[in-house]
Amino acid sequence: MTDGTIVVTGGAGFLGAFVVEKLIAAGVPPARIRVPRSRTDDLRMMDGCERAVRDAATVIHLAGHVGGIGYNRERPGELFYDNVMMGAQLMEAARRAGVRKFVAVGTVCAYPRDTAVPFRETDLWSGYPEATNAPYGLAKKMLLVQAQAYRQQFGFNAIFLLPTNLYGPRDHFEPERSHVIPAIIRKVALAEARGDAHIDVWGTGRATREFCYVEDAADAILLATDRYDGAEPVNIGSGRETTIRDLTTTICGLMGFAGEVRWDESKTDGQPRRWLDTSRAEQAFGFTARTSLAGGLAKTIAWYRAHAAAV
Repeated sequence: MTDGTIVVTGGAGFLGAFVVEKLIAAGVPPARIRVPRSRTDDLRMMDGCERAVRDAATVIHLAGHVGGIGYNRERPGELFYDNVMMGAQLMEAARRAGVRKFVAVGTVCAYPRDTAVPFRETDLWSGYPEATNAPYGLAKKMLLVQAQAYRQQFGFNAIFLLPTNLYGPRDHFEPERSHVIPAIIRKVALAEARGDAHIDVWGTGRATREFCYVEDAADAILLATDRYDGAEPVNIGSGRETTIRDLTTTICGLMGFAGEVRWDESKTDGQPRRWLDTSRAEQAFGFTARTSLAGGLAKTIAWYRAHAAAV
């Protein structure tokens, strides 16, 4: 990251905005950071990808079409097409343009549904992903295939990172796109505002997830960009597992909500468990998540309370 233009696709999005801010904080001049926007550079089209990577030294690919379980079930075709086309064409355009480093950011949804916990990078091909998000997860996993193929044939330095479920300030809180943490925070806030005595939460509460605070994930991406040049995928996460039931209890406690939580068991839990082995990230480029779940949730809740009218 010491010289040349750094392209951050999705740099105006949830994770991407933090990556851009941390690049600037690390001393990268803003003039050396380019953030393509879909209105001028549609990354589903090759010409948009070519414009985005022109004269770039490094590409950090964070752009994606993403949503929660319900969104994935409603739009599987769009999610597969948009994500596979963006990734495949952007990496090819970067290779042709002589980009020196390509950082492909995938998703924990790429892992097989019944992977034994903690998920190790060697488990990626041991089965089919959870059906509710398989099209999205597989589209992102193709970036790993492409990166390794391009490294083998062209000597192209592309790396592949696998972040777990992320959360934090500026997340998507709108119901049609939100993931579990912003969805629960919003439900509790609305219940408080209306004086409701209960909230309804999707599923049984028994499923587990690993959550990583967004700023920790941004730190991991910068470390990997700077220090990692390997062919093997690398998990990015906190290394801690929690049930959705315990997560909900924690959020309610932090928000001071003493009402009843009703579990809608007619709705799917999605993948039964998610918990990553994060030892490779620590060994390969020195990343360890620093933010506790309670601490990250408190920051996220405070941000939402301050900005609720705008989200």
